[in-house]
Amino acid sequence: MSQASQPPKLIAPKSIAPSYTAFGLKAEAESIRPGLHIVATPIGNLGDISFRALATLAAADAILAEDKRVTSHLLAHYGIATPLVGYHEHNAAIIRPRLIARLQGGAALALVSDAGTPLISDPGFKLVAEAAAAGIEIISVPGPSAVLAALSVAGLPTDRFFFEGFLPPRSAARRTRIAALATIPGTLVFFESPRRAAETLADLAAVLGDRPAVLARELTKRFETVRRGSLGSLAEELAGEPDPKGEIVLLVGAPDESAGQMSGADLDASLREALETLSVKDAASVVSARSGLPRRAVYARAVELAAERPE
Repeated sequence: MSQASQPPKLIAPKSIAPSYTAFGLKAEAESIRPGLHIVATPIGNLGDISFRALATLAAADAILAEDKRVTSHLLAHYGIATPLVGYHEHNAAIIRPRLIARLQGGAALALVSDAGTPLISDPGFKLVAEAAAAGIEIISVPGPSAVLAALSVAGLPTDRFFFEGFLPPRSAARRTRIAALATIPGTLVFFESPRRAAETLADLAAVLGDRPAVLARELTKRFETVRRGSLGSLAEELAGEPDPKGEIVLLVGAPDESAGQMSGADLDASLREALETLSVKDAASVVSARSGLPRRAVYARAVELAAERPE
């Protein structure tokens, strides 16, 4: 096995008293119980970390990090010397059995993501699932989450929401997936890259109609911005601007439950438009969500219109 392909070494437990520094004061961290500690870290502003998270990171035998360069910056800021072990999608399958063995041996390991709460769009799920199956204690150290931070400032309903994560990068697949989400009775939450934000908003508008929407960028950071409008208006705004910088969360309001009944002509027009880019099934889902008409009836009409289209 070449040196480049060897799995990272799991570092031996520390021999010095663990500590961290906050507000210019150094504090010793009390020992923590064995197990897998799921530790939330700041999504941008380093001041958002909790004292419990700092103590856990300082006292852990090792920290499992998605990107060691990102986590090392956080540790340096708070004077934490705990060893880092890279745990990411490229090495997870190789290193996971060794981590489970170490946990079974009584180690206290802390799992972090690059930002926010682990297991939200990162590779931690399988480790937690296997640890649980092995009877290892799993301890939550809660804290920042980009999903909840965006919901809290969006001004959209929060009693029900659906977190989708990242949509497919290509428009056709993206629209198909959006159509599958069209009837969910709650606020939709997406992560998106800056260079695809405008295209994604345009596809959301094309499939879901002009629902209320919010674009939250760089949450908790110096240049945090929250833009509210309709899907169509936000798509138009971004189309004429350079790609925004930083992390983006998109939020979309739920279907209008009070939508009036469409006339037959309006139903046909909406279905024909949807069928230009969507399958019969997806077109029916989208138009049913927009109109308030029963999906079964809309699907039956979509089948008829699809059959009338020229080959």
